[in-house]
Amino acid sequence: MRGMKAAALLLAGSMALAACASDEEPSSGSGGGGESSAASGDLQIGLAYDTGGRGDKSFNDSAYAGVEAAIGDLGGDVTELSPNADGSNRVDLLTQLADDGNNPVIAVGFAFADALAEVAPQYPDTEFAIVDQSVADMGLDNATGLLFAANEGSYLGGVAAALKSESGHIGFVGGVETTLIQEFEAGFVAGAQAAKPGIVIDRQYISAAGDFSGFADPARGKILAQGMFQSGADIVYHAAGGSGQGVFEAAAEAGGRAIGVDSDQYETVGDPALQAVIMTSVLKRVDVAIQTWITDYSEGSVEGGSDVVNDLESDGVGLSTSGGQIDDIKTQLDDYTQQIIAGDIEVPTAP
Repeated sequence: MRGMKAAALLLAGSMALAACASDEEPSSGSGGGGESSAASGDLQIGLAYDTGGRGDKSFNDSAYAGVEAAIGDLGGDVTELSPNADGSNRVDLLTQLADDGNNPVIAVGFAFADALAEVAPQYPDTEFAIVDQSVADMGLDNATGLLFAANEGSYLGGVAAALKSESGHIGFVGGVETTLIQEFEAGFVAGAQAAKPGIVIDRQYISAAGDFSGFADPARGKILAQGMFQSGADIVYHAAGGSGQGVFEAAAEAGGRAIGVDSDQYETVGDPALQAVIMTSVLKRVDVAIQTWITDYSEGSVEGGSDVVNDLESDGVGLSTSGGQIDDIKTQLDDYTQQIIAGDIEVPTAP
């Protein structure tokens, strides 16, 4: 994914405020037992981005879109903060957001797991959510894990790549070699092999586990994708956040195609030349998951200490169809989708 970036906002510097500005005082919620609420218009949402911050046209932007949609419906403010280059200030980000009275506070990405475990107990009246990290075993009554079956969506991406490949050779570029991104790889490989046994699949990661720069290094993403296209691949899928821009550039230069991630990148890439090479995107509906969770919070129906899993059955993951490049294989994709939902296909979570 469930997760397809590099300026940081200084803690002592300015904080970006967006949408429906309000002079209302921050809502404290009721927290405590993991249930909280806010009156319409009182929402003061804290949003801590993953590496690179807003503007990645993928993971972080999808999170912001969910917050923006919730504010459009409910009213309120959002305060946005991004980690520094090495991500060492994640505890400070969550602490500042909670200290300033934001409630709820949303951490975008599993890299915030340790920070959340440290900060959430200090603010029992603040409700937290974290994307791509389970909280079920963390003992946090005031936190919710927003999870995604990224392997299921990626399986469909693999099917699409295999069916549309003319060379019988495709590629995968992962941002950081973590368990989460390996779920994208595993699903993609399984789907491609199911649709076209014997297909050649190149797989490479931009950075090793613990080094989150791989999500914000389009130059390196481009180099890896160029190597794949030069070796015969004609379609490359990226699960690399902002680094995916480089994959799209490589595809355009090579006359190949690419598969985006998280958001509908055909719609977000912003460059017609790159838009033309994006045949589909593996959607991880971070926007919908966050909007739904904020709405539940505003209604007092959030119960902390648990996870919400978004999968194919709940439309939490899937494929985009913008541009019409996979319209001709819709029947096959629908068939695989139904088999996964029915349990007839068990999609792996590890390569």
